[in-house]
Amino acid sequence: MENLVIPLVVLIVLIGAALVVFAVRRRRSSLPQAPAPTVETTPADEAPATVTTPVETAPSPPTPVAPEIEAPEPTAGRLVRLRGRLARSQSIFGRGLLAVLARDHLDEDAWEEIEESLIGADVGVEATGEIVTKLRDRTRVLGSRSVAEVRALLAEELTAALDPQLDRSLAATPKDGRPAVMLVVGVNGAGKTTTCGKIARVLVADGHSVVLGAADTFRAAAADQLATWAGRVGASVVRGPEGGDPAAVAYDAVKQGIDTGVDTVLIDTAGRLQNKIGLMDELGKVKRVVEKHGPVNETLLILDATTGQNGLEQARVFTEVCDVTGVVLTKLDGTAKGGIVIAVQRKLGIPVKLVGLGEGPDDLAPFEPAAFVSALLGTEQPDAV
Repeated sequence: MENLVIPLVVLIVLIGAALVVFAVRRRRSSLPQAPAPTVETTPADEAPATVTTPVETAPSPPTPVAPEIEAPEPTAGRLVRLRGRLARSQSIFGRGLLAVLARDHLDEDAWEEIEESLIGADVGVEATGEIVTKLRDRTRVLGSRSVAEVRALLAEELTAALDPQLDRSLAATPKDGRPAVMLVVGVNGAGKTTTCGKIARVLVADGHSVVLGAADTFRAAAADQLATWAGRVGASVVRGPEGGDPAAVAYDAVKQGIDTGVDTVLIDTAGRLQNKIGLMDELGKVKRVVEKHGPVNETLLILDATTGQNGLEQARVFTEVCDVTGVVLTKLDGTAKGGIVIAVQRKLGIPVKLVGLGEGPDDLAPFEPAAFVSALLGTEQPDAV
């Protein structure tokens, strides 16, 4: 009996231990399990990502934008298109003068009024005397009395006074593989450099390629101003240091024109008039140096029309210093009087080739005597083609 008790006790203890273990395991399985930690692994063929801290950099400067190349307006018929700009002169010629000429009887007092009107329009005393004399003779012989007839006679006399047979073309065509060389002269303040830029537009509009020489080295803004005008039409500018030798700049401009095969080299010169000797020496040197490449084909004198008869004395100095071949008359749309064109040609013996009738880039027009007189008198002209 005792032999059975011991094994029975051992069996009971083992069963109890097994029950305890079973109960503990069951309790653990019923509790919420914490998530197992995850480890991110990097594939062997991929490098780990590198985290960089952004570094602030200075903004890059804006890329300069090339100026847009403009196409200048055609020069043919410009004067006709700009005829409205001569309104101030029309008030003298169109109304005052024609009102006198349309009277039933032209006595001495009437002819004196006509003379005063022409002189007041800056035609000049000598030219006025000739025009009035011819007009008196023709009205007496023809018996003209209607406004239309008198207007036609006056237009003929004014046109004749402008000598329409003069050659007003610009010498801008290359010859023998060398570009035409044009000097632009005149006093500062007459709009010389601006007009030089407008002349470049006239040349480009007529199909010429152009190089500009900024030989007015004594005025700081002149070269920059010329470069701005050139950039608009795709022309290049040759310039030198401020206060440098104008002749050297002119020489380099012509050399570049020859090397690049352009049609025309346009040179803007200084316009100082402190004394005639200094001006003569300076322009003379420019011309001599340029002529090492070949002759100067054209010398254009820029005149401010608003200075009237007073500007003719300055103009005469330039004609004595250099061989001026043509006149560019600026600011005819302002307070200028249209008769100044006649006075300039008669006193200087040089044709007016271009006239400025506004501040726009293409308000410089080839001068046409008949169209100009028509605009002054308010008569009709065919539209420009």
